[in-house]
Amino acid sequence: MRGMTASVSIGEFSRLTHLTVKTLRHYHELGLLVPAQVDRHTGYRRYGTGQVHDALLIGRLRGLDLPLSEVGRLLAASDPAERDAVLAEHLRRMERELDRTRAVVASLRELLAPPPASAVEYRTLPELTAVTLGGRVRREEIEAWCAAAFRRLHVTLGATRPAGPAGATYADEFFTEGIGEVVAFVPVRPDTPGRPVRLPGGRFAVTVHAGPYAELDRSYAALGAHVAEHATAAPGPIREIYLTPPEHADDPTALRTQVCWPVTA
Repeated sequence: MRGMTASVSIGEFSRLTHLTVKTLRHYHELGLLVPAQVDRHTGYRRYGTGQVHDALLIGRLRGLDLPLSEVGRLLAASDPAERDAVLAEHLRRMERELDRTRAVVASLRELLAPPPASAVEYRTLPELTAVTLGGRVRREEIEAWCAAAFRRLHVTLGATRPAGPAGATYADEFFTEGIGEVVAFVPVRPDTPGRPVRLPGGRFAVTVHAGPYAELDRSYAALGAHVAEHATAAPGPIREIYLTPPEHADDPTALRTQVCWPVTA
């Protein structure tokens, strides 16, 4: 707290700082901005004019949506480098959120435009030998889970070259319940050492999604509608095959994902 030259009531301090009385009381309860004096009989709070700077700083930080826990950490920090680090990390979070918001807005604009025609082919996919890693995954965690799963699979492969693009299968519950069995796979030659497994082949309706994974729902909708109108869906997991080479994965617009919907022959 800075040097105090006078004390004022909580109402007057509210006018000085543009923080509501309710907000000031909340900050007191949190220990974030403690009044200079609290009458032990009436509970009336009085603030020192030397606290105005901290109050204004808190207001600015909250205007940046800095969490109250981080505000307290910043106010308590005596080292300027630590204060800068708190602000820098929050600004990075805000930039990531801004990027996400821009992506959602761009996706919404595309969704409001007439949908593009999706090319659908019917293919018989052969049985596949692959190294796999499965797990029960929540929808909101799928991208992070897949990234970690494929890293582990490629470590397992070592110097062995994949025999084709990686992919994953998704059980019905992943879509209907928001959590379900996902199996990430990397194709390998049948004579690969270790314990590769065989993924069954079958008949699929296939389309290629161009663009970010966040917009896969549009391709799923178009493909699923096509199957409902022109074929008969078969039981079994949907398969995604990630056609984009790893060196292009950082550019969402360059991503190409093959979506394979099981159908009856």
